[in-house]
Amino acid sequence: MRPDPLYARYPFFRAAREAVQRADISPPRLVTEGDPAVERARERVERALMSGTVESETPGRWSDRDELLSYPIARILVSLVDVRAAVEKYAEAEAETAFERLTADLEADDAALRSVSTPRADLGTVLDEFDLDGAVRRVDGDRGRAGYRIDVTAYLRLADPDWGDGWRLVNRDLADGTVPVDDAELTRLLREAVRRRVADGLPFEVRGSSGGDAIADALAEDVATLRDRLAERERLPDVDAVVPAQFPPCMQALLEDDEDPLDPHAAFAATAFLVSLGLDADAIAERWPVLDDGSLSYRATVLDDRGGSQYPAPSCATMQTFGDCVNPDERCETIDHPLRYYAAAVADADADANAD
Repeated sequence: MRPDPLYARYPFFRAAREAVQRADISPPRLVTEGDPAVERARERVERALMSGTVESETPGRWSDRDELLSYPIARILVSLVDVRAAVEKYAEAEAETAFERLTADLEADDAALRSVSTPRADLGTVLDEFDLDGAVRRVDGDRGRAGYRIDVTAYLRLADPDWGDGWRLVNRDLADGTVPVDDAELTRLLREAVRRRVADGLPFEVRGSSGGDAIADALAEDVATLRDRLAERERLPDVDAVVPAQFPPCMQALLEDDEDPLDPHAAFAATAFLVSLGLDADAIAERWPVLDDGSLSYRATVLDDRGGSQYPAPSCATMQTFGDCVNPDERCETIDHPLRYYAAAVADADADANAD
């Protein structure tokens, strides 16, 4: 099977699913024979649950076939885990990864950035994928800046008022049954369409289906490991004090960074850390402007603890993988998570203050 490389980047496209079906590839055989796509699926789900992305840590290791086939196997794994938070986290991670890819694709200059080695999705293809091709039209905005108008029914179907007051219909210029959105807002609506498609039908019953028992047995160890990783969130310390002086070196470095903007993984790590301390988007933006990149409100909402769907701040191992572990000190040698560092530092500072 040699799939369209675009399907490897967007495996939730209908055409990608149809390509897998036409190839008549049996998930039970892939799982029981240890196909590389199974290992990629394990990584896909674990990265989704713990880091909020399905991007591989070793992208050069996997073929387009592995990437495409890992998606249906990942859905099987999430269904076998059968925990609501796992479904939410997985759908959010697939959507976030697609959001980043779509943003890059739609901003790419046709002449300079498109390449054979990196297939990109154009806006028409994506709109058609989610039955929005007739609902969105491009218009010229103020000062010649292009924007869009979207049918109000499609807008209301995808937009969530919890994203902020700006998304409420009363604050939009409703005219002729359409409302205006800019490029970033349209991409965000498409992100939500991806999230809903990924979440649709999850979890499903694996055991009892054709080959399902064999799949469940073969993946039992992986499912147990993923459940343990989910439980790590419950084992992390709960600290609601905000004492920046006691933040671990990695977080201090990110929050003091004057780079604009931070890399997505760095912004995710820092925001997840601060949200875990009970801070909301407004408080974060006021104290750490480096994180106020236009996506902070949405990112903080996703990371919030409502419904048990919070992502924990990335572990030290993940921070090291992305090059965000900097200036480690002696305490770093004894811990495996920034929140554990912070909890210990706050406890020690309190003990010193009481001793005085």
